[in-house]
Amino acid sequence: MSQQVSRRAALTAFLFLGLAADAPAPGPPVLPAPARDLWPDGQALARGARSLVTGHHAAPGTLDELARRADSAALRVAAVLGRPVRPVVIVPDTAQDAARLAGSGPLDGLAAVADDGRVIVVPESFGKLTSFGKDVVLTHELTHVAAGTGGLPVWLYEGFADYVAYRDAGLPVRTAAAELAAEVRAGRVPAALPGPEAFAVGGPGPGRLALAYQEAWLACRFLSRRFGERSLVRLYRDAQAADVRAALAVLGLSVATLTARWRVYVREQLA
Repeated sequence: MSQQVSRRAALTAFLFLGLAADAPAPGPPVLPAPARDLWPDGQALARGARSLVTGHHAAPGTLDELARRADSAALRVAAVLGRPVRPVVIVPDTAQDAARLAGSGPLDGLAAVADDGRVIVVPESFGKLTSFGKDVVLTHELTHVAAGTGGLPVWLYEGFADYVAYRDAGLPVRTAAAELAAEVRAGRVPAALPGPEAFAVGGPGPGRLALAYQEAWLACRFLSRRFGERSLVRLYRDAQAADVRAALAVLGLSVATLTARWRVYVREQLA
């Protein structure tokens, strides 16, 4: 159900309760910190079974649909992490407003970003996605929010988020990694795991960005297939607690041996 919240309504409810404590009136909903005070003239809300979605001037139907998608994404993320996930999704009016809320530079080419315990939708790009694409993007970004990214190499946290997003999608590997498959068929197998520069917005170009995500995804997919999903999740958490080298060592790997085995796996999956 969607509902409207404003600072004036909150103040009115507070004053009324203060004057008539014996007959309280329903006040505005209590919002989690990542969803509070986003716009001075108020915001609309939609609640799902597990999620909260809020937007500035978004139509209630749009927010309700996103709440349903966020509920499904929460189940997908929870199935991998092994704990409940409660999404908070923010729907600004424009990409510029999304960048303001995220405290970032331009978000050109991005459909959503994870920021401060919430997923911020970039409306122009998100609206162009297919239904399947919207679900993948929400699941990917919600994985960042729920699992965290601090202290991790970018290939691990981006690859893990795509691993969760594609885990139950039923999409063939060659379809999900179409750009990388074309490179492999042309004899160009990546030499190293992708670094931060490959994921930079406005960096080497959209083609390279797509390759970077696919390379990272297949690294995490390889780890899950070879050692099991629980080992992948444990590696992720161990890498956050210590560093990725120590976490890989538990599996008998180094960055160099992982890279070598990943290159073989990429060739096997995509050639």
